[in-house]
Amino acid sequence: MFLSPTLRRQPEFRAGMRDMASAALGIGAWGLMTGVAMVKSDMSVLEAVAMTLFVYAGSSQLAAIPLLAAGAPAWVILATGFCVNLRFVVFSLHLRPYLMHMPRWRRLLHGYLTADLSYALFTKQYTAPPTTPAQQLAQEAYLTGNYFVTWCAWMGMSLLGIALANLIPQTWGLGFAGVLSLVAIVCSMATTRLRVLAALIAGATAVAAYALPLKLNIVVAIGVAVLLCFWLEKQFGLDPDAEDDK
Repeated sequence: MFLSPTLRRQPEFRAGMRDMASAALGIGAWGLMTGVAMVKSDMSVLEAVAMTLFVYAGSSQLAAIPLLAAGAPAWVILATGFCVNLRFVVFSLHLRPYLMHMPRWRRLLHGYLTADLSYALFTKQYTAPPTTPAQQLAQEAYLTGNYFVTWCAWMGMSLLGIALANLIPQTWGLGFAGVLSLVAIVCSMATTRLRVLAALIAGATAVAAYALPLKLNIVVAIGVAVLLCFWLEKQFGLDPDAEDDK
């Protein structure tokens, strides 16, 4: 489907895979921990597999798992997932000029498969949308190579975590390994002052609101960071995608 022979033959596809390969271990560790966490939270194997395949969003899955286990209302779970994944709305808006030449089904497929790091690497590699058919093919091949590695690492290790959840002891500290891998991903994307500020605001707010029930401090932290950084962007004309001068 998304691995058409035409895309696989492009050198950009292999370049995208190479660029993403260094992050595959961290993504796999995060996926393994998420798979284990779903089963350990009393989800059935079928439910855990379905969540892995259809949601495909580690941070959103981990935010929803304790809410599901606590019997939280559906609106709280949906609101939490929406807020945690709100960044993909921004990603989609940025990628729109890159993908608008494609049929709708392919745009939807790229939207489902594109993750944080594949978006970050793609937009770093290609700072401007394609203007010729050759550029369109090259850029799509690079993006596909990026998320092919991401998808395989995440799905393979997440499904392995589901299968081995009852055999993996808590003392292995997979949760800590997953947190470290996510911190590494966040740090790699914090390339501007506004992004660093957003991370600091969200972290401080999450700690300040820690007493809220049902992990709502996460929702509040994301909302405060997004709103405040949007205000700063408009007030001072900051560009969230502009690299800081070195």
